[in-house]
Amino acid sequence: MKKMFRKGQKYINTYFGFFVLAVFFLWIKTYLTQLTQFKLGMESPFQQFLLFINPLGSVLLFLGLSFFVKGRKKYRWLMVIYFLLSVLLYSNILYYRFFNDYITLPTLTQTKNAGDLGGSVISLLKPYDFLFFIDFLLLIALLCYRVVEIQMTDLKRKNISAFYALTVTILCTNLGLAEIDRPELLTREFDHNYLVKYIGLYNYALNDVVQSTKASAQRVMADSNDITEVDNYTRSHYAEPDPAYFGKGKGMNVIYYHLESFQNFLINYRLNGVEVTPFLNSLSKDKHTLYFDHFFHQTAHGKTSDAEFMLENSLYGLSQGSAFMLKGLNTYQAAPAILGQHGYSSAVFHGNSGSFWNRNQIYKSFGYDMFFDSSYYKMNADDLTEYGLMDKPFIKQSMPLVKTLKQPFYAKFITLTNHFPFYMAKKDATIEPATTGVSSVDSYFQTARYADEAVKQFFSDLKESGLADHTMVILYGDHYGISNENSPEMGKILGKEITPFERTGLQRVPLFIHVPGMKGGINHEYGGQIDLLPTLLHLLGIDSSPYIQFGTDLLSKQHDDLIPFRNGDFVSSNITANAGKYYDTATGQELANESLAAAEKDQQIVNMKLTLSDKVVNGDLLRFYTPKGFVPVDQSKYNYNKDRYLQSNKIIQKSR
Repeated sequence: MKKMFRKGQKYINTYFGFFVLAVFFLWIKTYLTQLTQFKLGMESPFQQFLLFINPLGSVLLFLGLSFFVKGRKKYRWLMVIYFLLSVLLYSNILYYRFFNDYITLPTLTQTKNAGDLGGSVISLLKPYDFLFFIDFLLLIALLCYRVVEIQMTDLKRKNISAFYALTVTILCTNLGLAEIDRPELLTREFDHNYLVKYIGLYNYALNDVVQSTKASAQRVMADSNDITEVDNYTRSHYAEPDPAYFGKGKGMNVIYYHLESFQNFLINYRLNGVEVTPFLNSLSKDKHTLYFDHFFHQTAHGKTSDAEFMLENSLYGLSQGSAFMLKGLNTYQAAPAILGQHGYSSAVFHGNSGSFWNRNQIYKSFGYDMFFDSSYYKMNADDLTEYGLMDKPFIKQSMPLVKTLKQPFYAKFITLTNHFPFYMAKKDATIEPATTGVSSVDSYFQTARYADEAVKQFFSDLKESGLADHTMVILYGDHYGISNENSPEMGKILGKEITPFERTGLQRVPLFIHVPGMKGGINHEYGGQIDLLPTLLHLLGIDSSPYIQFGTDLLSKQHDDLIPFRNGDFVSSNITANAGKYYDTATGQELANESLAAAEKDQQIVNMKLTLSDKVVNGDLLRFYTPKGFVPVDQSKYNYNKDRYLQSNKIIQKSR
């Protein structure tokens, strides 16, 4: 035994021996992390094997860079690279716990968002997280306590070449085996879980860098000819408005009310016999309100910002990162600008920092006249949630500001209380939590009840303000609240197994369209956030056909009910697609071979829509297209500074 130990110690006293030990540690750590921290849906021993080998090639590739450094510095560079890869790995663990997804290059630029996460990041930490760095500390200890001697001899160039030949062989073998199980892995639009499962987290990050760089280059390469195909497509898919609804809200004020993290299963749901959302339940039966019970969120990395992006532009969010962050200076023909040229003023109300999601920039590109962020509100400590002002004080303080808007106005209220990790103080909770054992799931129902009470307060305050009789109110859920990671707990809540088909169904979010004087009811049409802009324009009596929009009017008899999700999945009244499998939407049964033709045709349409929308957004193509009568937005004319606003409107603080 002593002889073997001495032999092993002698080996790691060479730089290559120490290097092999570092490779082994990082390889196994990454494999175990991918296996235990991410839900990758392993379906076969072959996939298990790929998961085991896929970190090896990229670990060799990156750590091997230390071979190009001379002398003792190569040890330092080896540990620096090792540490950076460990940080990348752990950062993805935290990001996955929150977003159920992986970091992309665009999200690395969203540092303002990361700073505002605050307590949410702390809530994601686990007691065992220190284990993700214990290997790094061990390697440092081996060097610091001179268990490993520093070798000054460097590898010869031919040995480095042989090493990288082996590394490339391993990488290519990994990719080749992955292509056998999942053809066109890198060229087709897949869920990020597929890439991590087949090629590993580090190779996923490399691929992301390539794809993000390519997307940035698209704007540089785009020209006016590129918009023609998009224009032809959207015009050919235009849905004529239904005369029964066209112009029903003409001249009315419009308020979008953002229901944060609000899933549709909450409507009419009883927890321990108690209604979770009694006011919204009653609103679904209101005689002047249309309630859509098959309305889906279509967000991706941008979450809330993706939802806003779609409802303002009828363009899809990006497959990677947030358009709010990456495309804030683009040319848009958004709802505020369109309505502004029909006599509307516009404003957003939000009890958080204006820099969050880059709103204080992109709202200018949309043409919003005003943005009332947290600087306009009294941010009392007792009224704050982790992301800003709680809903009830937010509504109370917003109504005096609403009254200052020139009518008709287009406004948006972005609420915050019902946000992960769904913390609710006992003094504010009016129902008991659920009892699944997962705190963020259990308290979700308490924050949802609070949000429901705030909506009730909003409608009451709107009535007291004298605005209710001539104001259209659209309430929408922006994205899921309880993630796929908590499917077992959702199974307990709903009393059924959460299968992939059921997970798609849980992407339903509420949509209420309240128009004074219009006949309401429950509408079973399948639709998504992409459809809101043309629906709104037609209710206001404005034709949407001159604009580049990928959604269609939900109230039109020609409405397209095929709803793409950003990862390439989709749902319609007939077919549901999830992770490459197709189901009958009515029954949930997986489609047999003879029924796949229609599904594959829909898949092609979905891919086409997403591709064309990406061309518009990545290439900033709307700079080449101006509808007749539309005046492009001049971003420089907008200023959301509080002091300037108060001065120009002669408002004093006590008027709040």
